[in-house]
Amino acid sequence: MKKFHCILLFAAITVSIFTGCGKNGSDAEGTVSTDGSTSMEKVINILGEAFEQENSNATFTYNPTGSGTGIQAVLEGRCDIGLSSRNLKDEEKEQGLIETVLAYDGIAVIVNTENPIENLSMEDLGKIYTGEITNWKDLGGNDGEIVLIGREAGSGTRDGFESITKTEDVCKYRQELTSTGDVITTISGNPNAIGYASMASISDKIKTISINDVEPSEEAVKNGSYIVQRPFLLVTKKDKKLSNMAQKFFDYSISGDVIEIIQKAGVVPAYQEE
Repeated sequence: MKKFHCILLFAAITVSIFTGCGKNGSDAEGTVSTDGSTSMEKVINILGEAFEQENSNATFTYNPTGSGTGIQAVLEGRCDIGLSSRNLKDEEKEQGLIETVLAYDGIAVIVNTENPIENLSMEDLGKIYTGEITNWKDLGGNDGEIVLIGREAGSGTRDGFESITKTEDVCKYRQELTSTGDVITTISGNPNAIGYASMASISDKIKTISINDVEPSEEAVKNGSYIVQRPFLLVTKKDKKLSNMAQKFFDYSISGDVIEIIQKAGVVPAYQEE
C-alpha cells in the first residue's frame, strides 16, 4: 500500500513538472519581443526598462531593424510587436496587420553645426531634395554644394519625410544610410550636409533648423504647427493572440501611466489625459 502511494506521488509530481514546462514554452510567458523602427529606439527602450522594473519576471527585447523589417517580422511571427515610424500601407492592412499609435514624433531637418542657415520654407526644402537647389549660397548660406543625406528604402523616417515634402521617389540622395545614428554621425562630419532624423534622437552633434519659421519641439508637434511629423506605431496581427506578458506591455504602453515616460523620450504620447 505504501509503495502504491509513492508511485501516485511520483506520477503527480511528474505531471506537474511537465505541465509547468509546457505552459511556459507555449505561452512565451515573461517575454516581450519587439522589432522595427530605429527612430523609436529611445522611446521603446525607456518604456521597456520601466515595464521590466514594474514586472520583475518580464524580459523585454528590442531589435532595431527598420520599420519595413519590423512589419515583416510581425507578419512572419518572428516578434510579438512590430515598431513602425510610418503608417501601414493598404496591402499590409489587408494581410491582417493592425496599427496602434503610441506617440507622435517630429522629423527634424538637420545640418552641420557650422552651417549658418536657421530656417527653410517647405518649398525650399523640397527643392533641395529634388536637386533644384544645389548650393547653400542660394539660400543665404556659405558657398558649398549641398550634400543630401537620407535613409534607406523601407525606412519609416524616409517614407514620412518624403510623403510630407512631396518628394517620393525623386530625392537626389548622395548617401542612403540604414540608421538614425548613421545619419547624425555623417552630418556632424560634413559642413555641407543636410538630412532628417527623429526629433527624439537629436543631440548637440548637429543643428536643427526651423521649417516655415517653426522650430521642431514637443509643443509644436502637439499643436500641429511643426508640420514635418509622423506617428510611432505598435504593429500587431489581427489573428494572432499576444502572450500574456506581451499583451500586458501593449496595454501599459498606451495607457495614461506612461505619459511622462514617453515625454522624457522627446516625443508626444498619443494618449493624453483631459
